[in-house]
Amino acid sequence: MNPDPAQSPCVSVCALDSDGICLGCYRTGDEITDWFMADDERKREILKDAALRREAAGGIKLL
Repeated sequence: MNPDPAQSPCVSVCALDSDGICLGCYRTGDEITDWFMADDERKREILKDAALRREAAGGIKLL
């Protein structure tokens, strides 16, 4: 169990690429929208998926 709530990966670089992926946090547009209503488990899934996309993009890390 994770005692700390999942933190938003937003880095205030809000622009979606042609695939609908944010250039700042690597979340999809739907994931960004879902974040506000998601429970902590779903947020952690979103974070994991975004991290995989970031790695696939060449490992660029803004954080």
